[in-house]
Amino acid sequence: MIKSLDKVLLQDPKLNIHALKALVENSFDSILITDATNRTRILYANKAFKKLTGYSPAEVLGKTPKILQGAATDKTVIARLSKTLSAGGRFEGKAINYKKDGTPFLMHWRVVPVKLGKDTSVLLAIQRETSSI
Repeated sequence: MIKSLDKVLLQDPKLNIHALKALVENSFDSILITDATNRTRILYANKAFKKLTGYSPAEVLGKTPKILQGAATDKTVIARLSKTLSAGGRFEGKAINYKKDGTPFLMHWRVVPVKLGKDTSVLLAIQRETSSI
């Protein structure tokens, strides 16, 4: 019988943080956690972020994910991202971004607001390189 994640984690609350940390740190996908302010400063980046972008987690802490944007980044997608997140929604999209060395790549990403009560406390972004729009 398959259990929901909530049921598995509730079996041992001490396991919650360790299981989620292992999941994030060992994901094949790039994962960023940003604050939920208008500045969206990066609070955390996993190892897969470096593989995807060339930036080490230490290099991006305190910066904004906008460091990945450039001339070919679709401004309408970024505007939709901003509007969706401002309304408290989840976003999914694709846009051309740039690696640390300037190489463009097509990124598919999903951004999920993480709420404590009614307020969004952080934004969780899951990112991967894709080959099609």
